[in-house]
Amino acid sequence: MAELSTLARPYARAAFEFAQEQGDLAGWEAMLNQAAAVAQEDVVVKLFSSPSLPSDQIAKQFIELLDSELSDKGQNFVSTLAANKRLGLLPEIAALFAVMKANIERAVDVNVNSAFELTDDIKAKLESALATNLDRQVRVTSDVDQSLIGGVVIRAGDTIIDGSVRGRLAKLAEAMNS
Repeated sequence: MAELSTLARPYARAAFEFAQEQGDLAGWEAMLNQAAAVAQEDVVVKLFSSPSLPSDQIAKQFIELLDSELSDKGQNFVSTLAANKRLGLLPEIAALFAVMKANIERAVDVNVNSAFELTDDIKAKLESALATNLDRQVRVTSDVDQSLIGGVVIRAGDTIIDGSVRGRLAKLAEAMNS
């Protein structure tokens, strides 16, 4: 996967810098996400790899699929990707763009798995504590995982905080076996 991100990074950076200059990061993120979703459809993947169609025809058909989802500049971006045979990179470009946007906004999505449904009060306290700890704006989503027995597992990017009973029991068992 490193190769895909290496190929996609210059396009994501160019789109990000342009969107930032235009003050439309959210619009470009939505456009790229929509284009990435369409680009992953089986029919579209076959279109991208069609040897009988020139790149401008592929771009035109792809833009028609997205209809009004793309601005004029977005259509130019898609045409550039098609000319360089990089339309298949759209999912990776969208993901890299989202990371760049989150970094500039100093925001992070945090997923909290807990054994029981979290109340709004507990979510607010967690959000506040994590925002202070991570020095970023935090968006919390929560899931219920009854196999945790109790406690929570928090995932914020590459950081994982395991405060679950299941995790503590696993550490205890590991320590006893060592």
